[in-house]
Amino acid sequence: MTENPIQIKDSTANPAPLGLLGFGMTTVLLNLHNAGFYELNSMILGMGIFYGGIAQVIAGIMEWNKKNTFATTAFISYGFFWLTFVALITLPKIVTGIVPAKPEAMAAFLGMWGVFTAVMFVGTLKLNRALQFVFGSLTVLFFLLVAVKLTENPALEHFTGYEGILCGLSAIYTGLAQVLNELYDRTILPLGQPKSS
Repeated sequence: MTENPIQIKDSTANPAPLGLLGFGMTTVLLNLHNAGFYELNSMILGMGIFYGGIAQVIAGIMEWNKKNTFATTAFISYGFFWLTFVALITLPKIVTGIVPAKPEAMAAFLGMWGVFTAVMFVGTLKLNRALQFVFGSLTVLFFLLVAVKLTENPALEHFTGYEGILCGLSAIYTGLAQVLNELYDRTILPLGQPKSS
């Protein structure tokens, strides 16, 4: 007697738009600050904790249930990036004795994230063009931020802010495209699928 394996159809929602929108909207708002539109404020920190941070971690856990290693790694990692970023800014102000991270330390922090993102970009070469742009522009953003921390050049910081706005908008586009394309069951906003190998 042979056993027939039972196949269970995954009927859960696609969590990627949540993760992409949490990342993209928070990135745009932080980089509006970097571009010089307003000071670093509680709106950015709040977005960093809740939408950029917690929402991305939730999306990553949901991707784990779908057995999507790439998205799990990306969303949980970048969610905790945002939570760590907020902690680096706020902890020295609320806990006595914690030394604020100096520019060289922040450059090292951002540089590690740049290396991680560059490797994740290589993974997107198997995915759609929209995700390739998100991760490619994010890699550039991290290394520009390293240069900003090391040089403390205001003009470079403003330029980096505009590049970050573009990166964040690309993630917003990719997330909303997935929502609309799935909802209408056709391509409303193209993602640029890779050529099959």
